[in-house]
Amino acid sequence: MNPHPFLQSLRGADLVGRTGQVRKILPTYLEADGPAMAPGSLCYLETASSQEALVKVVSVNRRSVILAPFDDHAPSFSGARVTACVDADTVPLGDAFLGRAVDALARPIDDMSPVAADVRAAIKGMPTTPLKRVSPKRVLETGVRAIDGLLTLGHGQRIGVFAASGVGKTSLMAQLAQQVKADRCVICLVGERGREVESLWSEGLSPAAKAKTTLVAATSDETAAMRVRACDYALALADHWRAQGQHVLLLLDSVTRLAMAMREIGLAAGEPPTVRAYTPSVFAAIPKLVERCGALKSGGSITAIMTVLSETDDVDDPVSEMMKSLLDGHIILSRTLAELGHFPAIDVPRSISRLAGGLMAEPHRKDAQLAVQLLSTYESSRTLIEAGVYVPGSNPDIDQALERRPALMQYLRQGQTDHTPFEACRARLSTSVRAAA
Repeated sequence: MNPHPFLQSLRGADLVGRTGQVRKILPTYLEADGPAMAPGSLCYLETASSQEALVKVVSVNRRSVILAPFDDHAPSFSGARVTACVDADTVPLGDAFLGRAVDALARPIDDMSPVAADVRAAIKGMPTTPLKRVSPKRVLETGVRAIDGLLTLGHGQRIGVFAASGVGKTSLMAQLAQQVKADRCVICLVGERGREVESLWSEGLSPAAKAKTTLVAATSDETAAMRVRACDYALALADHWRAQGQHVLLLLDSVTRLAMAMREIGLAAGEPPTVRAYTPSVFAAIPKLVERCGALKSGGSITAIMTVLSETDDVDDPVSEMMKSLLDGHIILSRTLAELGHFPAIDVPRSISRLAGGLMAEPHRKDAQLAVQLLSTYESSRTLIEAGVYVPGSNPDIDQALERRPALMQYLRQGQTDHTPFEACRARLSTSVRAAA
């Protein structure tokens, strides 16, 4: 027998007011003697002003708790009261957020009125078992020839865009937000410059694209707790629309800055640093983030495109290596191509979509394999060719790569506002791999 709804509500109510007092204040965290809350819970902190500040419990010891503030502009004091926030693990969701730009606490940053949302749900959501998932079967049309033609993606795929700084990751993400066909789009900017947030929202999206998009932003000058929560909130929004059977595009920029924020919180909580000073919680939390995305058998999907800011152009730092193992493919951007003015600067031979083979028709697959082979052959022989050592006629494969490279490079080069339909992309690829110089 199901219990009465009143009894269910009573059992779920927190009838004890749990509090504590601040004992220590440091630049990035606070220490208090309570309240008794689990890690990840939120509390209200008494400040020198009349308003309370929101803080997050990041570590619990026998005699103290470590708190990470969401707002570093709300000064507190020794002995300040810390009060448990009962419903802080739920967040507002729904279509009221379409066309809006908000921060990690759902507060508007677009100079408009507060969002009037009538739906609330847990920010972490419910875990999805592996057998409730489904492999993508529908092609995701991005309008970018290098992706649609050679690195075809599917609805519900998780893909990473890897590059060092200044190679065009954010520009490519803006193009994808504008051109990808999806029912809903959630853009999450973590640790970005405020100028880039404003530029993307004000200039990067057309009115039609903006109407189906929600922007969640936590800039580089905000606290680590805000940067981490921005990603959690963006995923909660995407989860809500996926549960309604919608196809949601989630653009996260960037996972590396998210990992840095997690590292900052982990070190404050007393976790031991590991490789590159990343704490164990970073390597535990990011796989959960990736697995929350994908397509479900019940309908609905979250296609996740996440940028990874590598420390060098070699793309071999710990976060990059971890993301490569977790995602369904990776798109690597080349500084060499970017410096030549080639956009998008996608290094096709080093990139891969693990689902492309099952999404491409047989003629398309053969053309894509031939294109990658030609590009790889040229790259492996680049030193001989550019030094003038190679003699034409010495190797048929190199001769073929030299002959068809101009048409292929023209195919891969595309303006940021240039959209190529999928069928036109396939037809042009077939022509390019057979074209002579």
